[in-house]
Formats: sequence, C-alpha cells, structure tokens
Amino acid sequence: MLKIGMLTSGGDCQALNAAMRGVVKSLAHKVDKLEIIGFIDGYKGLIYGNYKKMTPEDFSGILTRGGTILGSSRQPFKLMREPDENGLDKVEAMKANYRKHKLDVLVVLGGNGSQKTANLLREEGLNVIHLPKTIDNDIYGTDVTFGFQSAIDVATQAIDCIHTTAASHNRVFIVEVMGHKVGWLTLYAGCAGGADVILLPEIPYDINCVIEAINKRSKKGRGFTILAVAEGAVSKNDALLTKKEYKKKKKNWSYPSIAYKIADEIEQTCGLEVRVTVPGHTQRGGSPAPYDRVLCTRLGAEGARAILDKDFGCMIAVINGEMKRVPLEETAGRLKMVDPDDSMIEELKTLGVSFGDN
Repeated sequence: MLKIGMLTSGGDCQALNAAMRGVVKSLAHKVDKLEIIGFIDGYKGLIYGNYKKMTPEDFSGILTRGGTILGSSRQPFKLMREPDENGLDKVEAMKANYRKHKLDVLVVLGGNGSQKTANLLREEGLNVIHLPKTIDNDIYGTDVTFGFQSAIDVATQAIDCIHTTAASHNRVFIVEVMGHKVGWLTLYAGCAGGADVILLPEIPYDINCVIEAINKRSKKGRGFTILAVAEGAVSKNDALLTKKEYKKKKKNWSYPSIAYKIADEIEQTCGLEVRVTVPGHTQRGGSPAPYDRVLCTRLGAEGARAILDKDFGCMIAVINGEMKRVPLEETAGRLKMVDPDDSMIEELKTLGVSFGDN
C-alpha cells in the first residue's frame, strides 16, 4: 500500500484540482492500493491535524473545476519557526501529523512561500514532492507554473473588453493586473491584449515617459490609450527608497492602489479623463485553461513517477517543454524575475509599446 498526504497552500488558482488529479490518477494506475490523506486549508491542516481520508474516486471529475477541493490558506514561511498563539511548535506539529498517518510522501501544491516550507520539511527529514503553482509564474527553476496561462486568459479578456469602451469614449484606461513583486502576468496579458503601456515591478517607471507615450498616440490621431499596470509597479523615485521607507510612504497615500495614483498623475498633468479597472481575484477564478489542464496532467504524472522512484525532495519543473525533477534546495527562496533586457520586452518596444522607462 502507498499512503500519500496532499495539500494546496497559498493563493488559489484555476488548475489546482487538475494537478492533484494528475498525481492521484497516475499513482492509482500503478499501485494496487492507494490511500490519500487530504489536509484541509493547506499547511494549517497539516499543523492542526485537520484532514480527510480520500480515495482515487474523490479526484474524478475535477479536471475542469477551478479552485481547490482541499481548500487553501496562507501560512507565512517567516512565521513557521515561531510558536502559534497557544505556544504550539508548528514545525514539530507538522512532523508529528505526517508520522501519525504513516505517510510515504507529502505532495505540496503551492507557490514560493509554500515551496520554502516544503524545503524546510525536507530538511526535517520528511519525504516531499512539490508541484509549482502560481499565477505569477515567479518560481525559480521552472519555465512555467500552472495557473499562469489561465490567469493570462482572464487578464487579457479584461483588456480586450476595455478596448471597445476606451475607443468609444477616447479615454485613457488603466487595467491593474495582479503581481506584487514580479511582472510576468502583466507582461504577457499586456502583450496579448495590445496594451500601449506596460508597467512592471522590475522596470521602475517615469510618469513623464508614460505621459509622453499617451501624447504620442494623441498626435497620431489615436484618441485612447490602454495601460496594463502590475499592482507592484513602482516609480523611479520610489524605487530608490528602502522597502521600509516605501511601505511607510504608501500608508499616507490617498489612493487604493498604484493604478489610481498613476491615473491621478495623468489627469493632473494632461487633463485627460482616466478610468481604472481592477480585475482582481477574477484572475484566479473560473475553470483552468486547456493549456493548464494539459500542463497539470503532465506535472501530476511526473510527480507520481518521482514518488514511485522514491525520488523525494524535488520540485517537478517544466524545462524546454519537458518534465524535470529539480532539487528543492536549488529553488526554494529564489524568485524568477522579469529581466528588463528580456527579448520579449525589446520586441514589444520595437512595436511601440512603452514600459515607462524611456
């Protein structure tokens, strides 16, 4: 008999169920008896012993279902070594629950913080397999994460819809796309949606360059401009501040987010009418795109092979279109940022897209 634990941690995305299904169906096809312990609400379930016993049949019919049948929660990695409000040692509690159920392996589906905790558990002697999930596509060591393409589709649809109303009213529209630290989602959605200006956290912007791009379009007779702005976009001046200084400065803002700040600066400088659209958590919702369904099926199958090979302590990655196993210690704690010199950015600049930097 093979006994696995499974949890989904951090922010949800559209393809978590598809990835779990890929692992379970592959294992069920290869072993005579499979028992699954599904921990509820991510690491919280592993810490506090909230779980449900599951069978392979529980993972049927969920390929197209968004969200996660196990639930999720955010458990900050920086607090994992700190006792909870009742003095509970979280790490020891997770190890105890792992051993209580006599698990052969714990399968973790999550992003960067989840991966760091998975690596911590590996260091503590547990058998762990990680499947890289995040709409931000910012996990180091893999070309793509599941959830990314589905989020691109949603964000692009938002930009597509804005195009028609922007053109009808000759307005400037800002679409704020998810991404606090990295701009992959904004970059791809901005490209796919035909945004005229794309602002990313990795490329601090000059508001004067943004306004210049708007004015250039106006002079060419194009009455509207669409900006795709990452929620973590930062101006060149603010990029010079320390993280602590910038956080303190933002507390004094009268704006809900960076998109509204940029909108106000454009209105004050140009006198143009600016509208802001924030798709928000719709980017995480709905059914997974076909691309993600295929990706998760493949990731799940390779995760199952790693389990059967007893090749633990790894992340299942996509490298040049192939499924690979990358040691967790090589990836945990590292972010995959957008390189300002990335060829895609240079290509978009050739098309006339402004990144607010020149």
